[in-house]
Amino acid sequence: MLERTFKLKENRTCVRTELIAGITTFLTMAYIIFVNPAILSVNFNGTPTGLDFNAVMLATCLSAAIATFIMGAYANYPIAQAPGMGENFFFVSVIGAISALGVANAWQVALGIVFIAGLLFLIISLFNVRETLIKVISPSLKNGIAVGIGIFIAFLGLQNANILISNPGTLVQLNNNIINVETGIFAFGLVVISILLIRKIKGAIFIGIILSAVFSMVLGKIKFTGIVSIPPSIAPTFFKMDIIGVFKLVPIHEALSFIIILLFMDIFDTTGTIVGVGEQAGFIKNNKLPRANKALISDAIGTITGACLGTSTVTSYIESASGVEAGGRTGLTAVFVSLFFVLAIFFSPLVKMIGMFKPITAPALVIVGAMMMKNVVKIDWDDYTESIPAFLTIVGIPLTCSISNGLAFGFIAYPMCKVFSGRLKDASWLVYLLGAIFLLRYILF
Repeated sequence: MLERTFKLKENRTCVRTELIAGITTFLTMAYIIFVNPAILSVNFNGTPTGLDFNAVMLATCLSAAIATFIMGAYANYPIAQAPGMGENFFFVSVIGAISALGVANAWQVALGIVFIAGLLFLIISLFNVRETLIKVISPSLKNGIAVGIGIFIAFLGLQNANILISNPGTLVQLNNNIINVETGIFAFGLVVISILLIRKIKGAIFIGIILSAVFSMVLGKIKFTGIVSIPPSIAPTFFKMDIIGVFKLVPIHEALSFIIILLFMDIFDTTGTIVGVGEQAGFIKNNKLPRANKALISDAIGTITGACLGTSTVTSYIESASGVEAGGRTGLTAVFVSLFFVLAIFFSPLVKMIGMFKPITAPALVIVGAMMMKNVVKIDWDDYTESIPAFLTIVGIPLTCSISNGLAFGFIAYPMCKVFSGRLKDASWLVYLLGAIFLLRYILF
């Protein structure tokens, strides 16, 4: 059955190799089990978003398991999926923006926005429209988005580590009392993860988080509450998305801009990951990736499922490349990863103990931010009509503490730069439409 489904011999692999690849991929991306509920359960200012930590942890594992299983069994690719880093931070900013509009159930409306974006992604994948959407957005702008989110994630990691604190005069500053237990735990985790990455140890971030948790227990900052237990209830977030509430938002263009941003973030992340992993594994033939549509459909279903369960956008993980490097060549690798995510739901005491103490997961945010910085070399810095919008996006995201605002800066500046340089034909009509939508967002609101 496995041979017929996954074509193991044709791909020159075996069950044992696929299992090892699955373990490698899971360990490399397992940090999301700790980090995602910690991010989604509180706003950037530390106030609760309304999302239950335990329910989000369960939603993270289940959505990852379901989406990854579909990717493996349906698309037959060794690509794992889970709630995306970057998308989860944007989701929190959406909750904050909706709360500012006076909406009481902001997190439920935000889940409704994720659901709609996932549904649009599914429609786009089914009707093969994605190529048009991907092509019309400048590569410089796409890579600028990734860099800006990376800096923002690292910035929040430094805040969670109590290294950066607020200052009325300069907005932020270095903590004058930097020698403290929290920063010590952060520094320990950062050094451990960095060394493991340098030594090319699989699961470096995951191992670093676990060792930081042990170090925190030794210092008395967290208490051991157990490792295994009956899974927590998902009831607090299960099917709690408010789709109707999305269309009741005033002004409605605010919701529209959030949907567009989430849709494009998912498209960029998924396509980039699938192409990158496909290139590494040798799947791409004649500049085409077989079954690409099936992979995108798997991702879209994952996002819809995640919204129903209670988490932010589910996307393909570049960490899947580690499993490919370990020999994974078929969807059986992904099926094994999905099984490990299911097993992870029984470790809720461990997840809560680690996730609730921010200095433990803060190094992971800084390291992920550093990984996302590599995209800066893909920006066309010599063409100012490309580099200026990309730069505005990069600085706009962390300096406004809003991915939405940063993207708006770039999407507004890009068509303007093309118009004033007399190069109107360099950009698609869709780019001008997106720029107008984002501009109207500020004019009307």
